[in-house]
Amino acid sequence: MKFSMKTAIRTDDTPTIVHAMKSVDPDAKVEVDVGAQSVSVDSWLMPEEFLVAFYDDNYEVKIKEW
Repeated sequence: MKFSMKTAIRTDDTPTIVHAMKSVDPDAKVEVDVGAQSVSVDSWLMPEEFLVAFYDDNYEVKIKEW
């Protein structure tokens, strides 16, 4: 699944975003693309479950692909 960031992210946001995604699914594979302002998450969970983690860390996102 891919999330499009509404909140601008920088390279130093990567560890925070990865940690947030892994708090939902510790086995998720997470890729942060700062240039494209997107986050890809490979997980068996539903995308909506990850939205809470983004919002908890004050990132606004939308689901781009599922």
